[in-house]
Amino acid sequence: MIKVVKFGGSSLASAEQFKKVKEIITSDESRKFVVPSAPGKRFIEDIKVTDMLYECYEAAEAGKKFDDKLENIKKRYQEIIDGLQLELSLDNQFAQIKEDFINKKGREYAASRGEYLNGIVMAEYLGYTFFDAALAIRFDEEGNFLPDETDALLTEQLEGLERVVVPGFYGAQEDGTVRTFSRGGSDITGSIVAKNIHADIYENWTDVSGFLVADPRIIRDPKVITSITYRELRELAYMGATVLHEDAIFPVRNCGIPINIRNTNAPEDEGTLIVESTCRTPEYTITGIAGKKGFVAVHIEKSMMNAEVGFGRKVLQAFEENNISFEHMPSGIDTMTVMVQQEDFQGKEQQVMSAIHRLAQPDSIELVGDLSLIAVVGRGMKAAKGTAGRIFSALAHARVNVRMIDQGSSELNIIIGVENDDFEKAIKAVYDIFVETQL
Repeated sequence: MIKVVKFGGSSLASAEQFKKVKEIITSDESRKFVVPSAPGKRFIEDIKVTDMLYECYEAAEAGKKFDDKLENIKKRYQEIIDGLQLELSLDNQFAQIKEDFINKKGREYAASRGEYLNGIVMAEYLGYTFFDAALAIRFDEEGNFLPDETDALLTEQLEGLERVVVPGFYGAQEDGTVRTFSRGGSDITGSIVAKNIHADIYENWTDVSGFLVADPRIIRDPKVITSITYRELRELAYMGATVLHEDAIFPVRNCGIPINIRNTNAPEDEGTLIVESTCRTPEYTITGIAGKKGFVAVHIEKSMMNAEVGFGRKVLQAFEENNISFEHMPSGIDTMTVMVQQEDFQGKEQQVMSAIHRLAQPDSIELVGDLSLIAVVGRGMKAAKGTAGRIFSALAHARVNVRMIDQGSSELNIIIGVENDDFEKAIKAVYDIFVETQL
């Protein structure tokens, strides 16, 4: 068996955290490929190394002195090295970084150095081989990830290596220019490596014991989801659940490699297993609840709309012309509603309304802002009768006014639109009816 293990920034924020990570890795011989993030926060008021690098590079780019800022970053790593009692010097690496900052090598290069340096420290501490991700994780000139080129390079360069540390988050163009994934992209690197080496499982170690049914900032001590499918995770991640970068699913999904979310600070917890499919009976009718605030509902009404061929296309063209994507589009016989993000829409609302009138000639348009969308997701909803009824009964009991309903054809999710002020209340009501009442 071969496992790829990725550790997040909180798992590698200090020497003490590094020691926990080593115990986890050495406790299982199959944990042969390690993907580290940059050091995260050691305490609430602390600053992540990636943010320190951004700040340092911005000073260099503006022609300001940045030596003190770079020295503070160096001290963070030296503190870890000393705490681990390693005979390791990063002087040459920091000298190169300073030169590259002076030459304005780019923000993405600057951000990537956190993972790069942590990878060197991790490899030294474990006695593993360090492999620079820039040698094989390939991007094009526009910053788009190139999976085929990456697979070929990884296959060639990792062949014969037994135990390897591959820093996460970054890669490079063919000319060596460093490029990065979006924030949290170390998750993606781990997934890419797992796919390439045909791993049996991809373990993603973080500071929580798995994927939670609901946001712990809203629900006190929410239950952990023991297993979740890729499709369920995609629905929840899209609506704001953030334990795993949503793009990390794709490299392993078609290979059938499961992802296991684990807690570095509680390694005995089994965490959450993310799989392609499962016959396990869900513990609850719903798998999870997630949502976002800040949407606008564009209500469009036109008599006999259902008989007009191309009406929906004309309406959506108005949004496309103004470079606005839509989230959901529930409709009736004479009405349709387009849900869009308020931040994107506000500055262009009159242009969009004018375009809808010009293209679709509706009877009326009404805008309703300050709305939230909440996704109730679960494979168990298919087999459970009255799920929607229970949701709306719970919301009515909590005195939450439902402004929109949209159920996917797969019966995997129900999207509910409520006012921003009712967001937290609505999530608590749904959680209570499906989770608390089943305990």
